[in-house]
Order: sequence, then structure tokens, then C-alpha cells
Amino acid sequence: MPKFVFVTGGVVSSLGKGITSASLGAILEARGLKVSMIKLDPYLNVDPGTMSPFQHGEVFVTEDGTETDLDLGHYERFVRTTTGRHSNFTTGRIYGSVIAKERRGDYLGATVQVIPHITDEIKRSIRLGAGDADVCIVEIGGTVGDIESLPFMEAIRQVGVDLGHDHVVYVHLTLVPYIATSQEIKTKPTQHSVKELRSIGIQPDILVCRSEQAVPEEQRGKIALFTNVQEKAVISAMDVEDIYRLPMVFRDQGFDQIVVDRLRLDVPPADLGEWEAVVAAKRNPETEITVCMVGKYMDLRDSYISLTEALVHAGVQTRTRVNIRYLESEQLEREGLSALENADAILVPGGFGDRGFEGKIDAVRYAREHGIPYLGICLGLQAAIVEFARNVAGLKDANSTEFDRDTPDPVVALITEWEDRSGITQSRSEESDLGGTMRLGAQDCRLVADSIARELYGTDVIRERHRHRYEVNNGYLQQLEAAGIRFAGISNDGLVEMVELPGHPWFVACQFHPEFTSNPRDGHPLFTGFVSAARRFGERELKAAAGA
Repeated sequence: MPKFVFVTGGVVSSLGKGITSASLGAILEARGLKVSMIKLDPYLNVDPGTMSPFQHGEVFVTEDGTETDLDLGHYERFVRTTTGRHSNFTTGRIYGSVIAKERRGDYLGATVQVIPHITDEIKRSIRLGAGDADVCIVEIGGTVGDIESLPFMEAIRQVGVDLGHDHVVYVHLTLVPYIATSQEIKTKPTQHSVKELRSIGIQPDILVCRSEQAVPEEQRGKIALFTNVQEKAVISAMDVEDIYRLPMVFRDQGFDQIVVDRLRLDVPPADLGEWEAVVAAKRNPETEITVCMVGKYMDLRDSYISLTEALVHAGVQTRTRVNIRYLESEQLEREGLSALENADAILVPGGFGDRGFEGKIDAVRYAREHGIPYLGICLGLQAAIVEFARNVAGLKDANSTEFDRDTPDPVVALITEWEDRSGITQSRSEESDLGGTMRLGAQDCRLVADSIARELYGTDVIRERHRHRYEVNNGYLQQLEAAGIRFAGISNDGLVEMVELPGHPWFVACQFHPEFTSNPRDGHPLFTGFVSAARRFGERELKAAAGA
């Protein structure tokens, strides 16, 4: 039976419960344990798939095609685990399941209530997500005291009673603010947060105290005294310049040892050599490059968190400091392309809706015409197709039907049928619901011989994750290919997955989202290739400038 670590948060949101959970998972994994991870989200949406990136940040897509919270991206980057539909449960999904059971008569005429029916469903979901792991880390979204999170808090309290002290650890993450004017660290918010947690029946075993600087021993002792937590279990989580240092920071304070002792696990010490190598590579780059990322949700960087981290991972693999210049595509439409000057590479990520699309097309054209390494992802591929069709293939009014239903040349169009990851044909139309009706999850892609993609991946067939509704229109493939584009990757059901421009130094675009499978220890071949190409471009530019 798996043992559980429940991670809650208090005082304010966005303290870093996901990073804390993932870092603990990394250390436990380094001690030889099999770790699974779950995120419980209190909001009523069934999943974050229809939520604005400005509201919720990135939607992370799992191997099995589930649209989930971005914290699952942290989990997969820190722990060698593959998350899925049993790794993220929302209030909407829990209540939907209970209501469906009630309609079927599963409760035999009982009055359906939060306790025990909702809490039982939450506990069932936790067991599903735990699987056959040695330890399952369960993060509860929001902060203690939120009305919507109370059923989840009650459910994890019950798990502690059901399984006993040797099988459950409660970790509570709180804010310990530093008041600059008085130059004091304040422990009162943490005391009140723990008081709130204890009022619903949960006594934390470990406190992780978020602060700008290390929490001094005096304050740690005070926190321990007023919260009934051992002083050694008051962990200081100060700001760090590199999140990949956190496994070492937590290990050095004995965080993992407290957990394994409490759970009575006999395991060797953690070997964090891989993480130390990652941190060393980031600290000691050989050179640096500038990548212009042209997107439409730049006001909230969490909208592209997996993408940003994938570029960092590629920098680790190539000993390169990757400086990212975040550009709103609408800015390019208003102000021209001067912001792209001095870029060593240009990346156009995914997105939905017509806002800023023409700016993305302008960025693609700039990269194509100036020989700048280009990587297009999802909508970035579609923008590349539209730009090429208009400016090279002579289809001057070409567009995607997502943005112009009456375009005379719909080189990108709504996909109506495709095979899902299990080979079953899926059908959609303009009238289909938005939620959960895209092409989602990992699917095979066959790579063309002698392509950049084939060289980077080193194999004929790859498997990558998707999240989109529109595809390259197969009716235009011959015309576009004749104009000089290469379709470097094709799905099993004949849809375009990757395109390249022969003759360009490095121009690659993909319909899938490779950022979802990148991690700091291994990187990802596409991003590593992209950053390597940017390095070569930057070196050529420097040599040319020196020669001038």
C-alpha cells in the first residue's frame, strides 16, 4: 500500500506548493522510492482546458491527453513519473462523478451529502492516482480557510485516520514575511495558518516556511513552539536564484529524512548527483544567446512556463545561458519588427484566437528572410504555413479558418476527424463543446529521412503530445511542397506534424508540444537543436561584425 504526503498551503496562494512537492518527490526518488504525484484543485471547472491563460497560467497536457494544472509540469520535470487523468482532480470533476452515480442510483436512495459521499469520492480518486507507488505526494490547491477547499481538507484528514500515523505525513507551506522597515521576520501569519489547519482536524508534521531569506534559528524555535511542530521539522524555503537547487536545499535541512522516518521507510541516502550537475551547468555557461519568444499571453509568464523551462533545459544541455526576450505579437503589429533585431533565434508558441496572429506571421517572415533559427510550436507551425503560402507559394489571401472562415485558401482548417492515441477515430465540428474536444495527448509521428527532425531525434518514429483543433489542410500539401517547404513529420493518419525549410540555416515547426516532455536532466532534442543553432548563428554574427 502506498504511503502519502499531503501538501497544503496557507496565508497566501502562489507560494510554491507545486515546486515544493516536486522537489520533495525528486529527493525521495533519489533515495530509491517510486513516487507518484497528485494535484487536487478546488475550482469548479472540470479541468483548466477552457480557462484563460491569464486566469490560470499554462494548461499542461499529460501523456494520456488530459488537460491539467501547470503543477503537473513541475512534477514531470522533477520526478521521472508520467502523470495522467488520475493525477489531477478538480471539484467539478469530483462533483460530476458523484452526481452521475446518484443519477444511476448507486447510493440506493440515500441523501447524498458532502460527508461521506464527496469525501469518499476524493479518497477514491487519491487511491487511483497513487497507483503502485511507494509514496504518493498529494498537493491541495488554494490556501487553508478557503471555503471551496474544505471537502478536500476533510478528505485528507480522514485518510490520516483511516491509514494511521505511519502511513501519512502532513506538510504545510506558509509565508514568513520580512518587514523591511522594522527589519523583522514575522511568524504570526504562520501561527494563524496552522491554527486554521488545526481547527479542521489536521496537525501538520512539517512546516515549510517561504521567505526572502533563511529563517533564523530563533524564529524557527518560536514557530515550533506555537504550532506544536518539532523545531527540526520547521524547514526554511528561502528564495533561490535557481529552482533546481531546491532538492539540495531541502535535503541539507533533512526534509526528506523527516518524511522517511515518519513513514518508517528503510531507504539509502539521496544521491542528487544529477541535480548537482544541472545546477553546475546552469551556473557555468560557455556562451549566451537571445531568443525572442513572440506570443500573446506575455503579461503572465506562467502561460508559457513549460516552454520557458524547456529553453533553460536546452541551455543546460549545451552550456548556454538562454536569455528570453518576451514579445507580445500585437506589439509587432503596432510598432514593426525592430524588437526582433539582434535576436539569435525566434520562437513562436501556441495560442488560441485571432488576436496577434498577424504579428506572429510577421515574426515568421522575419526569421525566414533573415536566416534566423526559427522554432514554431502548434500555432507557430500554422503561422509558418500561412506565411509561406502567402509570401512564397503565391496564395496571397491564405489563412486559417480559425481566423477567417471565408478565406479563399484555407491552408489551415478545422480538423474534423483524426485517430486518437488508441487508434479510435474521433469526430468534431464547429458545434462541438470547447472543453476536452481537441486533439489531445501523445501520438506517433513518422519522420522523413534526411530531415533536421530525423537527425535530432535519431529515430524514425517519435511520440509527442498534442493540444489543438486546427491542422494543415492536406489539400494544399502538393502546392506548398512544390514551392519549397518540406513536410518532415506525418502522423499515422496522414496529418502534418512537422515542417522545415530546406536551404534555411534552421527552420523547424511542429504541430505538437515538445515542451511538455522536456526536463532539466535530459533536455529535449528539438530545443537542444534550436539552442545549438542559435549559438552557431550568434557566432557567425559576431565574426561578421568583427570582420566589418
